[in-house]
Amino acid sequence: MIRTGLGYDLHRLKRGRRFLLAGIEIPFHKGELGHSDGDVLAHAVSDALLGASALGDIGELYPPSDPALKDADSMKLLKDIYSRVKQAGWKLVNLDCVVICGKPKILPFREVIRNSLAGALETSVGNVFIKGKTAEGLKPIGKDKAVEVFAQCLLEKS
Repeated sequence: MIRTGLGYDLHRLKRGRRFLLAGIEIPFHKGELGHSDGDVLAHAVSDALLGASALGDIGELYPPSDPALKDADSMKLLKDIYSRVKQAGWKLVNLDCVVICGKPKILPFREVIRNSLAGALETSVGNVFIKGKTAEGLKPIGKDKAVEVFAQCLLEKS
């Protein structure tokens, strides 16, 4: 049996915060605003995995109202989620993500981001891909006010 999962997240950008994608800090004068560390890519991937395995969603498992999760490491949460996915009998086949932001540019960091996700998800880097899009200066995303991510995964019953 195989299943697909779709994850989505959007975070405002704010000065004084780190810009994180899959735990990798990208040099930029703004970062994601969130209750946790704001890692929008880790959040979208988490929801894709949870959706495909029908195990809930990230807000349900790690509610932003929980003070213990203030500034939580989203990659640790992702690893915990993938552990749950594996315990339910699923294995990642592949992951495809789109990161949409005007700046910073994603391409120079793509390989290190792919490696970070592959490590967290215990898979080959060849099973993970990331694309950066700019939104062509449109909407808050294209004007460096937000970052948006779509993530799609394929899981196989192991």
